[in-house]
Amino acid sequence: MSAVGRGSALAAMNDSVRHGVRQAMFGFLHLALIAPSIYLVLGLPLVLRQHGWSGTEIGMLQLAGLPAVFKFLLAVPVERMRWAAGHYKIWAIGICVAYMVLLLAMGQQGLAAGGGGLFLMALGAGLMATWADIPVNALAIKILPPSERMRAGGVRSAAIFLGAIIGGGLMLLVHERWGWQAPFVAMTVPILIGIGLLAVLEEPATEHSTAGTQGVTGQTALLAGYFKQPGAKAWTLLLLSYFPMVGAAWIYLKPLLLDHGFAADQVAWVAGVLGSAVGALASIGTARLIKVIGVSRALPSFAALNILALGGLTLLVGNEAGQTAFAIGVIALACTMGATSALAFGLMMGFTRPQYQAADYGTQASLFTLSRLLVLPVAGVMLDRFGYTGMLSSLTLAMLGVFVLAMRQRHRIDRAVRGYHASHFSEFIECKSNS
Repeated sequence: MSAVGRGSALAAMNDSVRHGVRQAMFGFLHLALIAPSIYLVLGLPLVLRQHGWSGTEIGMLQLAGLPAVFKFLLAVPVERMRWAAGHYKIWAIGICVAYMVLLLAMGQQGLAAGGGGLFLMALGAGLMATWADIPVNALAIKILPPSERMRAGGVRSAAIFLGAIIGGGLMLLVHERWGWQAPFVAMTVPILIGIGLLAVLEEPATEHSTAGTQGVTGQTALLAGYFKQPGAKAWTLLLLSYFPMVGAAWIYLKPLLLDHGFAADQVAWVAGVLGSAVGALASIGTARLIKVIGVSRALPSFAALNILALGGLTLLVGNEAGQTAFAIGVIALACTMGATSALAFGLMMGFTRPQYQAADYGTQASLFTLSRLLVLPVAGVMLDRFGYTGMLSSLTLAMLGVFVLAMRQRHRIDRAVRGYHASHFSEFIECKSNS
């Protein structure tokens, strides 16, 4: 090999290592942010029930996750208040500090704060977690090259599954062993480490723009600008429908297992630990697969996998299958959920404009969360009226419609993220020409 060839290979290797380190860093940041949120909405209710809280009081605490619906509004000040250097980094560090303070305050006050006080602190912590997610993701979009965005989507999806294991499982064990305050202290440690990582990370300077600093008109322009991107309308329509069906099935999976003969500890291990671990692995593996088969094939293929997973669960319920069969169904659902979320997060990163990463990501994240929240109560009503078979059958049929939509829109979305329109996706074209 010539000296030039060796130099090019070494440079490519250095780039690969650098991108890998950054992916790991952002994955750690996502995990640090999501684990406390999951503890608040999934782990803490069990603790509060042990202390005599009513179902209504525990249900109200779930509203701590409501700020996720309003990510676009939270993204506006991130875009309007800019610094010449380290813009998104400064925002991320500041919000993470506030997040840590609120978690520590919850640990100090405990149940002495009363229902109202504890709810307000939980709501504040949920707000900080949601808000911090915006500059962190915008920073990842800004720093990572387009070729790494689908991988970043897989890493983010994996972090959510791992956060479910930590926040929904391990922190409960920490509480049982060391008391109320221990989980909150433990969960601030990764956030503190994440702040240190952000502090040493170099963020490229951003040219100042006034498009996001003109009040209501500027905010409307931000939103309109997102939808003017090539392929954005087609992608948004698919974003609203692609994940909620399999997501609803995952939410109701634990009650389903309980009602079909699983003990509570078996549900925790099969759905909570095994399912989450499989979902995390599927998220990472999916990112590589998408780069091989392309977005145009991945969109309908993953929709078809969702249909198979949902349809399979429907058959298991209808035939009163045994526990081993249901465990296989859980693994299948976890695999397709990990693949679907990785693809969705990767495409969300692709449909962001330079200088407006936070606003465009926030818009998509709000729509993503809203669609999930709207489907969940509908699925619950179907469950009460028609049982698990009726609910899962309805979700499967709805997913068939999503599959048809994916088949129709896949090429338009694929052209957009591959840089077919150079005016908005020139980075993609440069990356493709260098590969």
